[in-house]
Amino acid sequence: MGKQNAGVWVGVSLFLFAAVLFWQSLSLKYQTNFGPGPGMFPRWLIAILMLFSLIYIWQSIKKVVIRFADVFPKGRELGNVLSVLTSVVVFMLIVNFVGFITAGTVLLFMLFAREYKWYSALGISLLVSILLFVIFKSAFSIPLPVNVWGW
Repeated sequence: MGKQNAGVWVGVSLFLFAAVLFWQSLSLKYQTNFGPGPGMFPRWLIAILMLFSLIYIWQSIKKVVIRFADVFPKGRELGNVLSVLTSVVVFMLIVNFVGFITAGTVLLFMLFAREYKWYSALGISLLVSILLFVIFKSAFSIPLPVNVWGW
């Protein structure tokens, strides 16, 4: 396989992502009768992101050629990345059925179990999930998904 410039591909991906966001930001009002509208800030930030991605593409073409094989993690690091992605997907799939505390505990346990003993990982996960639930529910009045027992 020939050389693949990972920097160019990342820059192009970032530019395309920013272009979609920019197109979405056009549906927001840029200005209101009272001043800047809700579309002004995102439109400018996304335009700057698009500019930075073009600069990054240009620099990647001019200088450094990095192969994808050199960028992606291997071994234990790859396991860490996959465990984060898996735990987030599991959280999203179960949170509406089992509630925030249980889903949060599962998410954190999947992450902590790689580094801590299972009982420590479970205790920390449960404690952090309960603490976050109480903070968001009480202090910020943000409704979180609950199960049949209310947690």
